[in-house]
Amino acid sequence: MNDRPGCLSGLLKLFLLDALTDWLQKKFGFGRGGFCGCGCGFLIFIFSCLVGVSVLLGTDWLNIGF
Repeated sequence: MNDRPGCLSGLLKLFLLDALTDWLQKKFGFGRGGFCGCGCGFLIFIFSCLVGVSVLLGTDWLNIGF
């Protein structure tokens, strides 16, 4: 039995990850000045990449549904 969520769930997760990453980058990320902006922006980038790859590989893209 396949326990992976369907493509609609994957698309929703990617949309929410994009919205969260945009908000975090605006508040704490690149261009916010000082060392903290560069360091936090890099950590946010790495975190969003890891979560994005996890969503891409953990979703059954041929199953339409949640």
